[in-house]
Amino acid sequence: MSDGESSPARRARGRPRGWNDKTEQNTIKSLDRAMEVFEHLSTLPGATLTELSEELSQSPATVYRIMVTLEGRGLVEFDQTTQMWHVGARAFVIGARYLRRTSLVERARPVLRQLMEDTGETANLGIARDTHVLFVGQVETHATIRAFFPPGTLSPMHASGIGKALLAQMSDDRLSRLFATAPLDQFTAKTLIEPSTLRADLEATRERGYAIDDEEKNEGMRCIAAPIFDFSGGAIAGLSVSGPVSRVSLAKTEDLAASVVRAAQDLSQAMGAEG
Repeated sequence: MSDGESSPARRARGRPRGWNDKTEQNTIKSLDRAMEVFEHLSTLPGATLTELSEELSQSPATVYRIMVTLEGRGLVEFDQTTQMWHVGARAFVIGARYLRRTSLVERARPVLRQLMEDTGETANLGIARDTHVLFVGQVETHATIRAFFPPGTLSPMHASGIGKALLAQMSDDRLSRLFATAPLDQFTAKTLIEPSTLRADLEATRERGYAIDDEEKNEGMRCIAAPIFDFSGGAIAGLSVSGPVSRVSLAKTEDLAASVVRAAQDLSQAMGAEG
């Protein structure tokens, strides 16, 4: 058999015939339903069986079977005292394996560490996930009062320093589509919930090279963020420092921002971006 030919056995190792077919015949409904429940639970601090059943419009019996099955794999845990279900430790283990696939997280670790040492504040790494920022790395400050966004945390892009740093790199058309599909929920009195106001803030972000979350997600906390670019010039992630407004003061913004932008540039170069 020539090198250009593929045997059935060789093809089966990676892609079965018709692998692009995502129609109903090639999906497992019960697995899809289980993943829907699991993903919904992952967005909550915990939930009872009744809450999950009502929120997902599934029967309690169906949700219970799903949860028991996931519990057997360690993906969820049940608290007998509170009668609540939580994401299990096994989910973190699997997530950590995903993070090991990407060089971004690995290369960011020393940069985050140095940024925390330079600023004295918690340093964060996040990537865009639909309309949210998914935090994938963090080095915490040694200070007692600190910001805490552990890996796996999701935050709406419009109310996040990293989120706004990434939004500022998007085209007007893409922003319009995002605003049309994602509600700009209000979290504090300072959250930017009007598209025109948010666009003006994003324009200012582009001009100065960094974004500011000025108590827009959590009262008393401020964040300064900058985008990270890859070899193609696309914004692939964001890097930030965050802390209480008593330390991350407006008077210190420019100094802190200089450290954040410098760290983002260093990481961008490590990812192949031009200097």
